[in-house]
Amino acid sequence: MIPAPITILLKRLPHGAGLPPPAYATEGAAGMDVVSAVDAVLAPGARAAIETGFAIAIPPGYEVQVRPRSGLALKHGVTCLNTPGTIDSDYRGEVKVILANLGQEPFAIARGDRIAQLVPAPVQRAVLDEVDTLEDTARGSGGFGSTGR
Repeated sequence: MIPAPITILLKRLPHGAGLPPPAYATEGAAGMDVVSAVDAVLAPGARAAIETGFAIAIPPGYEVQVRPRSGLALKHGVTCLNTPGTIDSDYRGEVKVILANLGQEPFAIARGDRIAQLVPAPVQRAVLDEVDTLEDTARGSGGFGSTGR
């Protein structure tokens, strides 16, 4: 069963005029494609916060995750840093996408190019309870590859 959609308010900023809003490319797409509002060139090894030309208001209890586009990653080595990035429900500034060029050639971004995906997600808040000891498990404190290949 597909959950009911949530409503996210979108405010178009002046430099985003004429650009398409984030949209699902297919019926089964999990993420909405988002486009660049600016022209830019990322040198190999460079990173930049790319403007999208809009701001959003996410309902309380949700976040929007910013994720890379697989085609950009595979074909050009361009990905999002801090992935998935989180846009909090109380943020009202312009949505920007932190792109990094891990490839060996400069990567040109044109206004209107699809640069990332936005995926809304529910947020589960936690309460921490400080204790003196934790229950032991078979894994224990093993991490970073401790469970094998």
